[in-house]
Amino acid sequence: MNNILVDIENNIATVTINRPTKLNALNKETIEELSQSLANLEEDERVKVIILTGAGEKAFVAGADIAEFADFDELEGKKLAGKGQNDLFDVIENCSTPVIAAINGFALGGGLELAMAAHFRVASENARLGLPEVSLGVIPGYGGTQRLPQLVGKGRAMEMIMTAGMIDAHQALTYGLVNHVVAQAELLEFTYGIAHKIMRNSPMAIAAAIDAVNAGYVDGTDGYQVEIDNFGSCFGTDEFVEGTTAFLEKRKAEF
Repeated sequence: MNNILVDIENNIATVTINRPTKLNALNKETIEELSQSLANLEEDERVKVIILTGAGEKAFVAGADIAEFADFDELEGKKLAGKGQNDLFDVIENCSTPVIAAINGFALGGGLELAMAAHFRVASENARLGLPEVSLGVIPGYGGTQRLPQLVGKGRAMEMIMTAGMIDAHQALTYGLVNHVVAQAELLEFTYGIAHKIMRNSPMAIAAAIDAVNAGYVDGTDGYQVEIDNFGSCFGTDEFVEGTTAFLEKRKAEF
């Protein structure tokens, strides 16, 4: 891997986009490496939580690598967006292992879209978030026009997209775009703390919950029915037996 670092410790995989001289901008190679790494980590039984972050102190991901697509035509642009969504951004959103974005600086354009694809976000106080694509004569292409309204509401999303401006971490917290804001030096430690809380619970049930929550945002899918089906499926698992038995025996479950 040339552009990302993967570290697995205590059942937590930390995936770091490692292009600090480019403010961790997403190029084709980085997207491919992230896609492959996420697929591998989802299959790795050691990994219970995945944390995405950026190298250095300036940027999570400061956007896409514009030099790669500045001369694209319409068909190439469409293929770029489609491949990125299919190979990476949708993969993150639907990953059965929890994915947390630890936003350590600028999260702009494709960087914010990457963070929004994660299941939730923690930001450092110096973080700046935005979708500046319209200032380049294009629109967000990696799910930004869909996920941002889901997270902050249509009006705020429209304003952020149309002004191409940035908001700071505390405004992002007010909007509901991030769950927590902490000092940069505490970002990973704080996020690991959340990861440890998640790991106390049933991995099978967490995967089923992710699937059910996501179903509510898919056109033509009855999220309530997916919840019913997934709820029922839990009853046929060893983890359900362990969880309920531990509760009745007044002990901690061992998943």
